[in-house]
Amino acid sequence: MEIAAYIAIVALVLQYPLLESRIQKLHRRADRIERKLDLILGHLDIEVAGPGLERVAALVREGKKIEAIKVYRELTDAGLKEAKEAVDRMDVAQG
Repeated sequence: MEIAAYIAIVALVLQYPLLESRIQKLHRRADRIERKLDLILGHLDIEVAGPGLERVAALVREGKKIEAIKVYRELTDAGLKEAKEAVDRMDVAQG
């Protein structure tokens, strides 16, 4: 029984890099889809406020862009560049 358990563990360890690679590919694909969707929404002048983004919009109105970027990242798990671009779009839309 112990040998079967060791073989199973080794098989899982060997498959981890394959699973991680696939997960990274899925994340990149999701990011590309989100960027395309953002472009479409921007082109159509459609503003979609997600849950909690009212707080981000309030911070933008108060001129606290850095804080708004931090909150946006916390809410959406976005990267720094994506969050800054989103906050800048909010700033322009409110302008």
